[in-house]
Amino acid sequence: MVRPRVGQGVEVHVPATTANVGPGFDCLGAALDLDNVFQMRCIEGGSERFDLIIEGSEGAHLRGGPDNLVYRSAQRVWKEAGEEPVALEARVRLAVPPARGLGSSATAIVAGLIGANALVGEPLSREKLLELAIDIEGHPDNVVPSLVGGLCMTAKAASHRWRVVRCEWSPLVQAVVAIPAIRLTTSEARRAMPKSIPVGDAVINLGSLTLLLQGLRTGNGDLITDGMHDRLHEPYRWGLIHGGKAVREAALAAGAWGCVISGAGPSLLSLCPKPAAENVSRAMVRAWHQAGVESRSEVLAIQQLGSRWEHLPDQKPAASE
Repeated sequence: MVRPRVGQGVEVHVPATTANVGPGFDCLGAALDLDNVFQMRCIEGGSERFDLIIEGSEGAHLRGGPDNLVYRSAQRVWKEAGEEPVALEARVRLAVPPARGLGSSATAIVAGLIGANALVGEPLSREKLLELAIDIEGHPDNVVPSLVGGLCMTAKAASHRWRVVRCEWSPLVQAVVAIPAIRLTTSEARRAMPKSIPVGDAVINLGSLTLLLQGLRTGNGDLITDGMHDRLHEPYRWGLIHGGKAVREAALAAGAWGCVISGAGPSLLSLCPKPAAENVSRAMVRAWHQAGVESRSEVLAIQQLGSRWEHLPDQKPAASE
């Protein structure tokens, strides 16, 4: 373990994620080929100084300071490692829009953990970072694939350990994400859900999840269609997404096997055969436009590598006047 120097920096690439994927509420998520890039550097100042510089129009409302998720996550690493905190600056190239259901907060958590760990010589294992990420986020479906990549099923085992299973995603299956110009916070989406659900709905979800995972593994569109149905969260959240149901119907009519809420929304995820992807993408944007909501759509690959980091050249402190 090393004490980080003023001017020392690392660059961390963290992928977006789509969580739940229909019936996999709070346990299933996939990393997408769309990265936020965090350049984190030690700077002069007190231990609670955290400067945030956002590159991109989406994050104008984000602020620095000790309550920022990146810095709070960095603090957890230093506490675990027995290291005194240092002042930090984070310059973020924001490609994953906040409050859209694509794991923006997870990218901040993972970046803070990986960056802080790298700055002190990586004393914490990837497994320990995974535990910290889940503890900070409160659920694993975004932070796990964001950290390790791929399609991940995460569950707390009887041993009380978090167990992560990397699931297969056939190259025949294409992900299309439609991102509206409206925001929906995770807390708002969770408030819409009931405190308990019928046993029958839980049973249906278990069956649907089994079908979905087999369909994703084999590229079987019929299984994906039957598997992309949820009774735990989607029935209570569709009403929060203006025009969402019309967009879903447009995606299905254009050739999608299924269309679900990405994470807590409002972005929507369609799964389709690759030849249909561009048609599905255009249909979703058109349907949202007809509902009075501007949007954009991305045809995205599954990102298999997870988060990664590299050293930045040291930056000399500015000379005092």
